[in-house]
Amino acid sequence: MAVNPEKSDPQQLPRVPWFRKLAFDVTSSEWDILALSTAFKSLLFPAYRSTDFEVHRNWLAITHSLPISKWYYDTTSEWTLDYPPFFAYFEKVLSIPASLIDPRIVDLNNLNYSAWTVVAYQRTTVILTELLLAAVLLKFARGVPDPNTQRLISASLFLHPGFLIVDHIHFQYNGFLFGILLLSILQARQGNLLASGFFFAVLLNFKHIYMYLAPAYFVYLLRAFCMSPQGSVLPNKFFALANVVILVFIASLGPFLLMGQIPQLLSRLFPFTRGLNHAYWAPNAWAILTATDRVLLQYAKRFGASFSVDASGVSSSSRGLVGDTSFAVLPSIRPIHTFLITISLQMIFLIKLWRIPTYKSFLTALTLCGYTSFMFGWHVHEKAVLLVLVPLSLLAAENYAYFRTFVLASTAGVTSLFPLLFTPAEQVIQVAYSLLWAFVVFGPLQQRLYEFPRSLPAVIVGLLETTYLWGFLFLEIVVTLCPILAKVVTQNPERWEFLPLMLTSLYCAVGLIWAYARLSFLYITTK
Repeated sequence: MAVNPEKSDPQQLPRVPWFRKLAFDVTSSEWDILALSTAFKSLLFPAYRSTDFEVHRNWLAITHSLPISKWYYDTTSEWTLDYPPFFAYFEKVLSIPASLIDPRIVDLNNLNYSAWTVVAYQRTTVILTELLLAAVLLKFARGVPDPNTQRLISASLFLHPGFLIVDHIHFQYNGFLFGILLLSILQARQGNLLASGFFFAVLLNFKHIYMYLAPAYFVYLLRAFCMSPQGSVLPNKFFALANVVILVFIASLGPFLLMGQIPQLLSRLFPFTRGLNHAYWAPNAWAILTATDRVLLQYAKRFGASFSVDASGVSSSSRGLVGDTSFAVLPSIRPIHTFLITISLQMIFLIKLWRIPTYKSFLTALTLCGYTSFMFGWHVHEKAVLLVLVPLSLLAAENYAYFRTFVLASTAGVTSLFPLLFTPAEQVIQVAYSLLWAFVVFGPLQQRLYEFPRSLPAVIVGLLETTYLWGFLFLEIVVTLCPILAKVVTQNPERWEFLPLMLTSLYCAVGLIWAYARLSFLYITTK
């Protein structure tokens, strides 16, 4: 006898595993995006790879060949293990199939190993672990008022040029890590705040750079989860959250705590001896300040200005080296200065988040906390701009003002990553891919969100922003011609080697600073 499914007892129906349910929920267009992007990323296997590739290969060898007690002490290679324990455990898991595919991959003394087996294996692990990002982004596009727009945002993140440049060519695992971050944010959107806190604690123990976002999480979870709307503490929820976070950190740090290695581990995670700027200036406030100091120094040399010049700053790393950043004219910046500036600015956003602990307020404050740390942090890497661009993408469809902020920050942020790839073939790929991505993402969102400017200042600001965006074409022409002109015009072209990097950093810094001010204003003034 046939059973009418409409009258069947739901408890008698077979339960579908979550992963099969997710697979059945994927549309044909989403499968096409996954297949095409995977095929394209596979074609990049032979592409340029940075020293980060050897860093991660060495970490495979460390975690496979040595006992856990020696992981954070090993100095066989200069690329020592300096990520939190969860990432070390992650490398340990990846080292098991690596040892079966090619034992030389996990040979601790086999430095700079670059056989096809290790290239194919490590590139494949980036693609496979990035599937977490894909699965979370699919969930973001479900159960929302405008699924088509959210689907476009999700696709833009999965296909983001930043992930292509930094992960699939330069080589890192940001797609996997941001998958965990977005999973935490998704749980917050769905109201599962305890799960949101759990996944963020897990993320912190994978990569400690995400602690830049921790103030927003702390305020939001304390206010929205651990306290009633009237402001009284809910002890059961407070202890539940505290226990979850403590258990995550015990699972991560427990073995090293028992071995008495916490000081050694912390010394690896926080090497404060590095200078204010990374070798290639991150496009932030300190890039502008450093360039200003260089200009004042040249002015003093040529015209004998009355202001004093610090001799130690004349040859400092503000020209592209690491660990020796001091200014010649302006007062030098110390770590305590960057900390105080960062935390003071973050407090402005956290106060509003405390007053309005909604999901949208949390997401904006989270973005601004990461943005503030990128703008004013100590020794910021250019790749950290992804901490800004990824959460900002989730805000892009809020309204036209947020969209314009997203366009400015994305254009400047992605372009600031271009100097990471300096070989001709990869330069062509990254520029062409980024232009295609911008055309596919910016155009449809512009059509959905466009608002005609309602005042003369808005018209002027819009024209200036548009002019700035078109200026990136001129910037790329200039930085491409710089090395050629240096060889033709000057007798010492090496002297101008850092000029293209500096121009890129400064031009991108202008856009990112303006987008930061724009987003801050929108958040503070919006009720």
